[in-house]
Amino acid sequence: MKALVLAGGSGTRLWPLSRKRYPKQFLKLNGEASLLQQTVERLLGFIRPEDIIVLTNSEYRFFVLSQLMPFSFREENLVLEPVGRNTAPAIALGIKYCIEKLGSNPEEVVFVCPSDHLISPQDRFIQYLRVGEEVASGGYIVTFGIRPTRAETGYGYIKADRNSPVDPDRMAYRVEMFTEKPSLEKAEEYLQSGDFYWNSGMFAFRMDTIIEEYRNYLPEVGEALEGSFQEMIDGFSRLPDISIDYAVMEKSTRVATLPLDLYWNDIGSWDSLYEFYEKDKEGNIKSGDVFTVQTRESLIMGNKRLIATVGIEDCLVIETDDAILIARKGQAQRVREIVKILEEKKRSEASDHLTTYRPWGYYTVLERGERYKIKRIVVYPGQKLSLQKHYHRSEHWVVVKGTAKVRIGDREVYVHENESAYVPKSTLHRLENPGKIPLEIIEVQNGEYVEEDDIERIDDHYGRHHRP
Repeated sequence: MKALVLAGGSGTRLWPLSRKRYPKQFLKLNGEASLLQQTVERLLGFIRPEDIIVLTNSEYRFFVLSQLMPFSFREENLVLEPVGRNTAPAIALGIKYCIEKLGSNPEEVVFVCPSDHLISPQDRFIQYLRVGEEVASGGYIVTFGIRPTRAETGYGYIKADRNSPVDPDRMAYRVEMFTEKPSLEKAEEYLQSGDFYWNSGMFAFRMDTIIEEYRNYLPEVGEALEGSFQEMIDGFSRLPDISIDYAVMEKSTRVATLPLDLYWNDIGSWDSLYEFYEKDKEGNIKSGDVFTVQTRESLIMGNKRLIATVGIEDCLVIETDDAILIARKGQAQRVREIVKILEEKKRSEASDHLTTYRPWGYYTVLERGERYKIKRIVVYPGQKLSLQKHYHRSEHWVVVKGTAKVRIGDREVYVHENESAYVPKSTLHRLENPGKIPLEIIEVQNGEYVEEDDIERIDDHYGRHHRP
């Protein structure tokens, strides 16, 4: 059995914590592991590491590789989508990769799942995964439905046909219909019915089964699957931008649903996150330096600042380095409207954190003003920045922790704690960490232009060219 993990989404509903260039699948919301790491760890209970394929885009390539390093994840199992084209083309690309590059038998079952959901307990999930494989082996497209616990208007629903069991012993039924996000009245009706399940976005099917259904219902993708993997990559931008639900699931007569009775949360909004966390006696969730007076049923997440609330109820207060979100619970789905406004005004807060991750480590912008920017840079052991130069700024580096190997022009020196190095404008330079601990430096940039696109890469260990 293969697993396709979809990790290319750039969700903004958890803004300001999640942003386009660092979406929620890479966030650590409930412990020391990110949602992506938890997804892969969950799959490893049933699927071998070499059979897990992650689909993402080039912008997230190094995030994925860095986070999955502890799981012995192979870079050759990372499939990069040339452009975003929703789940139907993405899954087809993953199927083609399995058959052509990994030599998979077309009759092998594939499990498809998002990379940003919370599921527990692990052992019960594995049991359902095993059953899903067995049902899919019979030629069915299995959707994994979640038994609803409330009248939720933010999810799609699957209606099971109780009169058409696919496998009565395993409680799998044919799907009567799919329904998109309903009104509250309809959601309450679905909850009482007992025949409706939340659409989890997880599927299992044989590769030859889904290929045949692509040919039947999405011929552009079916035709693309006839060519080679490289031809599919080259023509990917011309494929329709459509989800697997709309393209195949809602049309196919071979769809079955396997209801799951376990905890599932897609963390699709701050309201969803509030449902997940354990609450205090006032119904509050507090993280960071937070003090409350007469505050009830609220989610308050602080970062660096002290947050104090008085006399509020049913509120969301989320603070990051550069933004604060204040909203009423129940309105969290509208956060995307804020992000849209920020995008229209070309505000960097829509897509970027003050902390930016790179394949060699990360940096945080501490201060910026006219003609200057101050960063804290962390370089992982054995890693190095590209050999580069800037035309509009000079840089001054002060080592706070560790030892830096620095190239400036034709000169190469080692810089230790409390020592510094200066890089003039238009001078080739490179920063490297030759040591065993993370290297931390403070960088002061000065010049008429201090944005990230003032960079010319001459040589890069990670294969990047002329990009930040």
